[in-house]
Amino acid sequence: MGFTDKNLTCADCSKEFTFTENDQEFYASKGYTNEPKRCPDCRQARKSSRGGGSSGRQGYVRQMYSTVCAQCGKQAEIPFEPRADRPVYCSDCYSAIKPKI
Repeated sequence: MGFTDKNLTCADCSKEFTFTENDQEFYASKGYTNEPKRCPDCRQARKSSRGGGSSGRQGYVRQMYSTVCAQCGKQAEIPFEPRADRPVYCSDCYSAIKPKI
């Protein structure tokens, strides 16, 4: 897929900015189909202003742990530290055995 630099106008500040070939390739690799509406400065300002609500979780990254499913033996990523005395299941096996409420 051939990309060429495009000049776009920011929806917030009305300045012209360049949507580079590299940016277009990145957007395509992420599956994005729309072009950016904001220049990089306005995008960064908007990103900084979002998520600053009362939750206090801005910039929070949950630590994930690798383990092996006790039922099928597949590798699994879980959001808690596994303990040797408790079985841990991958999401597929857990969904199959969890109690129905």
